[in-house]
Amino acid sequence: MIVFDLSCSQSHRFEGWFGSTNDYEGQRERGLLTCPECGCDQVGKAPMAPAVPAKSNAKTPAALPSAAEETAVADTDPVSGGGEESLPPKLVEAMKALAKVQAETIKDSTWVGEDFAKQSREMHYGDRDEKLIHGKATSDEAKELLEEGITVSPLLIPVAPPDELN
Repeated sequence: MIVFDLSCSQSHRFEGWFGSTNDYEGQRERGLLTCPECGCDQVGKAPMAPAVPAKSNAKTPAALPSAAEETAVADTDPVSGGGEESLPPKLVEAMKALAKVQAETIKDSTWVGEDFAKQSREMHYGDRDEKLIHGKATSDEAKELLEEGITVSPLLIPVAPPDELN
């Protein structure tokens, strides 16, 4: 996992966690990144403080973590194990609870991938039998669905498509 400081065109700053730089770029290019404060989809990397080593003759009262140590994250999923020791226990428990609720919510749902917006509309307008679905939609597609009165909500924990699972 990698953590980036992000900001939207309204200057709201927030963190984004990604599997890799390529994951960040792919989500940005597909318009999947939105500001949690205002919903703006014009999101980019914000400047981050570099890790600057202290002078060799400098004395510090206590060792402070560098910016790199604060933002570096183990290559493991903090919800599924490994790397949990670096997170506050309450956060780990909250993430596990959220993951469990989300998994329960979508267990009877069908993955429709990039077809999510189309199938949601078809069900809403009676052109398709209704069923629980989850998939991918750009922020523009999600906004359009909401404007049409179609209820959608984001999954808070990313879900791997079935064909990408081991």
